[in-house]
Amino acid sequence: MDLVILTVRGSSLQVLLVERGVEPFEGALALPGGFLRDVEEDIPAAARRELEEEAGLADEPHLEPLGVYGEPGRDPRGRVISVAHLAIAPRLPEPVAGTDAAQAWWKPVDDVLSGRLELAFDHRRIVADGVERARAKLEHSALATAFCGDTFTIAELQQVYEAVWGAQLDPRNFYRKVQAAPGFIVPAGDERRPGNGRPARLFRAGPTDSLNPPMVRSAQ
Repeated sequence: MDLVILTVRGSSLQVLLVERGVEPFEGALALPGGFLRDVEEDIPAAARRELEEEAGLADEPHLEPLGVYGEPGRDPRGRVISVAHLAIAPRLPEPVAGTDAAQAWWKPVDDVLSGRLELAFDHRRIVADGVERARAKLEHSALATAFCGDTFTIAELQQVYEAVWGAQLDPRNFYRKVQAAPGFIVPAGDERRPGNGRPARLFRAGPTDSLNPPMVRSAQ
């Protein structure tokens, strides 16, 4: 079980990485994860257990299967098949190293995808697949709200898109597209967030899971 756990910290899309405390690749950076506890443990239950152990996420965030990785030679211990999951949550806490990890950190995904950070096993590929899944789903689904708290401003939602897509967006165009997608976000009553200027209106995730029209990256 390998976990691609993504969150937005500041203006950066970040992924949880651990320093492996055991061989193989002792001391190397890797995704959090581990083996099934026993032959009876269900795969979704194992993913939720690893989330709690590795990231302190007792309250389940957005969690979905990402892919199965089983190429021969991916693990020097033998033929190991990994079921990877993608997890997304807002304002995640500082990580706690799990059972086979010495330390854990949030790292910018750009440092992983560019190769500035070397990862053990085939974990860079898994991170790349997880990031691309998130980027693509932001176009056609309401996944962006999973990066936000219970209430958020449209500017904060735009910051999520900019962090995940790695692109600057025009605020007026973004506002228009968000408002044109029925059920994407809904007003949080009369709540407003104070700031330097006029207090910003707060919103919540709406009832829809899909965006129509979509928020296409190339059209921003």
